[in-house]
Amino acid sequence: MASKRMLKCCKGVLSCCSGPLPEMAPTGVRIKVLDRYVAIDNGIIQLTLSKPDGIVTGIQYNGVDNLMEILNKEDNRGYWDIVWNEPGKSGIFDVIKGTNFSIITQDDDQVEVSFTRTWDPSLQGKLVPLNIDKRFIVLRGSSGFYTYAIYEHLEGWPDFSIGETRVAFKLRKDKFQYMAMADNRQRVMPLPDDRLPGRCQQLGYPEAVLLTNPVNPNLRGEVDDKYQYSCDNKDNKVHGWISFDPPIGFWQITPSDEFRTGGPPKQNLTSHVGPTTLAMFMSAHYAGDDLSPKFTNGEYWKKVFGPVFMYCNSSYDGSDPTLLWEDAKVQMLIEVESWPYCFPASDDFDKSWQRGSISGRLLVRDRYASDIDIPASQAYVGLALPGEAGSWQRECKGYQFWTRADEFGNFYISNVRAGNYNLYAWVPGFIGDYKLEATVTISSGEDINLSELVYEPPRDGPTLWEIGIPDRSASEFYTPDPNPNFVNRLFINHPDKFRQYGLWERYAEIYPDTDLIYTIGESDYTRDWFFAHVTRKSDDNSFKAATWQIKFQLETVRQNATYKLRVALASAALSELQVRFNGATTNRPHFTTGLIGRDNSIARHGIHGLYWLYNIDVQSGWLVQGENIIFLTQNRTQSPFQGIMYDYIRMEGPPTSASHQ
Repeated sequence: MASKRMLKCCKGVLSCCSGPLPEMAPTGVRIKVLDRYVAIDNGIIQLTLSKPDGIVTGIQYNGVDNLMEILNKEDNRGYWDIVWNEPGKSGIFDVIKGTNFSIITQDDDQVEVSFTRTWDPSLQGKLVPLNIDKRFIVLRGSSGFYTYAIYEHLEGWPDFSIGETRVAFKLRKDKFQYMAMADNRQRVMPLPDDRLPGRCQQLGYPEAVLLTNPVNPNLRGEVDDKYQYSCDNKDNKVHGWISFDPPIGFWQITPSDEFRTGGPPKQNLTSHVGPTTLAMFMSAHYAGDDLSPKFTNGEYWKKVFGPVFMYCNSSYDGSDPTLLWEDAKVQMLIEVESWPYCFPASDDFDKSWQRGSISGRLLVRDRYASDIDIPASQAYVGLALPGEAGSWQRECKGYQFWTRADEFGNFYISNVRAGNYNLYAWVPGFIGDYKLEATVTISSGEDINLSELVYEPPRDGPTLWEIGIPDRSASEFYTPDPNPNFVNRLFINHPDKFRQYGLWERYAEIYPDTDLIYTIGESDYTRDWFFAHVTRKSDDNSFKAATWQIKFQLETVRQNATYKLRVALASAALSELQVRFNGATTNRPHFTTGLIGRDNSIARHGIHGLYWLYNIDVQSGWLVQGENIIFLTQNRTQSPFQGIMYDYIRMEGPPTSASHQ
């Protein structure tokens, strides 16, 4: 393993940009073009692609003739795909197949090949109206291969939208049965056979099954659901599979998030039963239609997705194959450090010298929290296409570039593609979104220093009380143990216990007779605030709205003054939150969100989806001296998966004197 890692580092970091390969490098890269196939071999790995389709039909490595599932048809092994639709029509799933093949680069150090598909009006309604160029790269000394694609929509082409696009690899089920995506999220996985009739029981939706007669009896009684292995973009750099015999790893490494949509907290699928590994670029998962880009016939658009790296490794004696995961993490760091790559041949992929950078320091000004501006410690700071504050989480056509500020609020974003952006940020511990009003223009080779910036989060008056932590997640709230009949053992005593199946049904079991009541000053949100505001199943299998109560005391009520209720949501799925003060049966709520959200995070075991913030003016006449009750009702009740997750709730008193000026 060590020698191959060193060779990859030399090729990816030294040879490409600085000098020749060391003498210990393997043989050069060779390509063989046949009638129906293209084979690229560098002495470590041999990649076979169908011609002119550009489907990965074979990966030969470490004595194994093919790591891909040989029982699958050739076009169902390794492929780019897209889900798209014309306006008013349902989505179409398309495995992208090229119609023309060409060699872009061919020498001892690198082979890059292209499979293109060109659209014309005769294909309307049959193929997505995009020109697509899929590229594959094999480097000398590299234990893997890279793939990227360029999508282009020309002016005058039909309207359409994209629901999802990705790269998928389906590996041999007789070898790859151990999946790893994090130090604490790895396990022996079920086989695809275990999801067939006779071996499983269908649960609440097709993706979730209960294993009743799995091939591996140790997995009997567990739930399998691909969404249990979702991951935030910011944490989704490497995942994949391990074969124990022979000891081989197959890993998908994504060195940059710039071409993914939805920003750092957007969740995507990773690896799941198949054995399947995915590189997700666009998806509506945990967001809904907001993250499906829509294009009109007058709109020109081009975007580069990738490159991503498919990395293979092996151990010599097989004594501990899980060490392959440790090696994959090291390789991931090498790839991240090498970004942006200097070897892709397409002019559409900007190299490092074509990019710019931006830096500065972000402070937070909240005079009710501190008399002085405080550093925006660990703030997320990013560049995305111009829009309103917070629009980055729904932006899905351009590139995004993000970083975390240090403890002093200093940030530096490097390797930004040239273009016009807004600078956005959000700060853990504070509600709302920051946006620098001026448009930022990044030019090649330019380093912009913005100096000090100040974010003033929403605030009108002093905090009377609060529930939760403003971090855009419901993870701090109470997550129950799963029904013992529907357990994924990986998540027992795990920080991500919210990924267990069926937790939405536990609410009615915990609160069988009355809904949740939370008393300020007595209740503890880590124990007494359920992680999701869900519907309640009735005896007739219909669903009823749940109304939660927040009880709090006011010694006095300032007459003719305005209080403020801040409600930040971490998720919403076909929901409507209604808020009433001191009257649960009031016909008209004092506030309603209206119908919001399609992120489906409750069913898909996500502790957050899209972020929503509501700032509600509370008239003093709605409040009373003594005990007050806020009634929160989620009144959409067609399914068990409708509901919301709260991020944070704060009640503010009326503004005080000059302390907030």
